[in-house]
Amino acid sequence: MNKNRKFRHSFGLATMILLLLLAAACGNDGASPAAGGTESEANKESGDGGGNTSATAPEIKTEQAKGTKVEGGEVVVIILQDLDYLDPHLAVAAGTNEVLFNVFEGLLKPNEKGELYPAVAESYDVSEDGLTYTFKLRSGVKFHNGNPVTAEDVVYSYSRLAGLDTGKPLQSSFEGVQSVEAKDDSTIEIRLKQNNSSFLTALTSAIIPKGYEDSNKNPIGTGPFRFKEYLPGQRLVVEKFPDYYVKGVPSLDKVEFRIITDAEAGLLALKSGEVDIYPRIGTERLEEVANDYTTLSKAQNLVQLVALNHAKKPFDDIKVRQALNYAVNKDEIIQGVALGYGTKIGSNLSPVLAKYYQEGLEDLYATDIEKAKSLLAEAGYPDGFETTLSVPSNYQFHVDTAQVVAAQLEQIGVKVKIEPVEWAVWLERIYKGRDYELTIIGLDGKLDPYQILNKYISDAGNNFFNYNNPEFDAALASAVTEVDDAKRVELYKKAQTILAEDAAAIYIMDPNSNVALNKKLAGYKQYPLYVQDLSSVYFTE
Repeated sequence: MNKNRKFRHSFGLATMILLLLLAAACGNDGASPAAGGTESEANKESGDGGGNTSATAPEIKTEQAKGTKVEGGEVVVIILQDLDYLDPHLAVAAGTNEVLFNVFEGLLKPNEKGELYPAVAESYDVSEDGLTYTFKLRSGVKFHNGNPVTAEDVVYSYSRLAGLDTGKPLQSSFEGVQSVEAKDDSTIEIRLKQNNSSFLTALTSAIIPKGYEDSNKNPIGTGPFRFKEYLPGQRLVVEKFPDYYVKGVPSLDKVEFRIITDAEAGLLALKSGEVDIYPRIGTERLEEVANDYTTLSKAQNLVQLVALNHAKKPFDDIKVRQALNYAVNKDEIIQGVALGYGTKIGSNLSPVLAKYYQEGLEDLYATDIEKAKSLLAEAGYPDGFETTLSVPSNYQFHVDTAQVVAAQLEQIGVKVKIEPVEWAVWLERIYKGRDYELTIIGLDGKLDPYQILNKYISDAGNNFFNYNNPEFDAALASAVTEVDDAKRVELYKKAQTILAEDAAAIYIMDPNSNVALNKKLAGYKQYPLYVQDLSSVYFTE
């Protein structure tokens, strides 16, 4: 394997573990209480270590190769699921977006610290009222078909995302867009219906050629790699884009993203040398390969949770939801499934977004089996009930978590049938169709809390929880339009508290992002986002 008050911004260029855990759960009468997804997903075998599981999880960071940089080469990277769309405006699976990050760019782009920097844009202004964003394009940016990027391409792309022609936005972050206009060949003006403090992060969304209708078969972007081949269920191959505007990037000639949904098969492929990078490798496997591969592990800005369908009984009853929360021991899950490499959470936000994170919710439902039974009795279920927990079968981390959760809920009389479902079925039936009772998934983090929390807005298209709380809706609506930073932060913290007190879901942890890579590779970066950035990776000798 080889491989915009006026703001002006300008920029320069696990079986034994489970058995032990289950035994502990059965003997615990209520002591202390810890993606696959869509816009969410995970398969991180991770956790939080030591005796303080509300603390940040430990990190693993072995030194990457330090030899002489070698240009060129090809690498093979494991991905855990097939892609849902090649069209970046239609893709909802985080596992798809992590790959397309290498092919597409927006006006802005995130770096490994979660900061925004210029990509297709060179500079921008935001009007004093916060309603008008004016962007100046960077000169020399080309699409993978060789055509230069113009203002009309940006207008087309963002008008499409905002649904200005159809009335149906493709992304919720563009719902507040009133107009997108080209002022000249290199200047774009975007007007909003109301102030939106999170809008800049939306502008990391892909720019595609004006009028191009073949994005789902032959995607064309501006990124460091261009599309070469896609075989459903097998692989996506990208190759170096020689006309990329950043000179010397990328170093690699080609990258194959190989779809391997089975964890054991992935491990064998790594050990045999068939693959060079194994992201989201299980923690126990990470330790197993530590001597022969560079290993990395850190919190990743992701929320693993048990989603409860509020549109189905008995989960429409807050007492039932609270009972389930009191029965689930997060600490046991973190230690038993994630082997300590996960950070306990209490709402739908990771401590990685420290500025906005509401501390103190992690143990709001400290494990209390008797209280859980009492709440179930008050709700009319003194003997418990039966339910089905659906889990994407290609995410072993979630499957293992499901087994532990089922055992823990059985202590309060809730009999859980675990239903493994294929990823495509999970997306279509559970996420889009909202046809489920319970499901375990990982919701990937974004750069702004609004983009993370807006899935709970009552009428949000991606509100697969069927959650409905006017107080939450009002808090989020106020937060996104608030210009005072301190007030905005408090509103987002209030929203997290509402979700927790409402037991909107069972929030477990931010599992670490684990990576094993070929010891000859260097330059690999871990993001607080669900992405794989191969533009900085290179071989050494």
